[in-house]
This record gives sequence, structure tokens and C-alpha cells, in this order.
Amino acid sequence: MARLATTSDVFNAIAEPQRRAILSLLAQGERSVNDVVELLGLKQPQVSKHLRVLKKVGLVSVRVEGQQHFYQIKADGLKSVHEWVKPFEQLWNERFDRLAEYLKELQKPENQRRE
Repeated sequence: MARLATTSDVFNAIAEPQRRAILSLLAQGERSVNDVVELLGLKQPQVSKHLRVLKKVGLVSVRVEGQQHFYQIKADGLKSVHEWVKPFEQLWNERFDRLAEYLKELQKPENQRRE
């Protein structure tokens, strides 16, 4: 089965690791294209292409000031991802709770551990 275009939906867009890195950076605040280039060590044409994809699927917005383009994250664009991941939250929490209990048990002296 052929894969959908990266601009078809949020899931395909965020499948690309560099786009996720850009989103993580933008989650900290608005950034210019040049800031993204510098902070992530990517080439400007790459960053512009990724930002176009993220904008097309509704994950970022752009503000133009002179020749500078400033991008910011549109968190509501991630709602479909959050809704898809949410059912797994209880599973993760249960596993982390079990891990915490196991680690506490390991920290007890040998003679106090339950059998």
C-alpha cells in the first residue's frame, strides 16, 4: 500500500524526525526560520520545506515581519495526535507505577524484601 503524502495529515507530517525536532523547538516559543536553522543545525531550504509541510497540516502558523518569517506552534493542530495517544496513557502510568514499586523494593535491605 502506498504511503500518503506528508501533507495529507498530521500523523504523516510528524512521522519525519526533523519535523518533530522543529515542533519541539517551537513549543518553547516563536522562532524565525534562521533561528531554527541555527539551533537545529539544518540547512535553510530543508527547514523552509519542513515548515511549509507543518503549516499545510495546521501545526504551525507564520507571522511575516519585513523579510523575516516567524513561526509558532498551533497546539490545537496536535489534538488528533493527543486523542489517539490518550488511551495509552493509563497503560503507561500502570507500567511506571509497577516500575516504581519494583525500584523501591530493590532499595530495601535484603532482609526486608518481600518474598
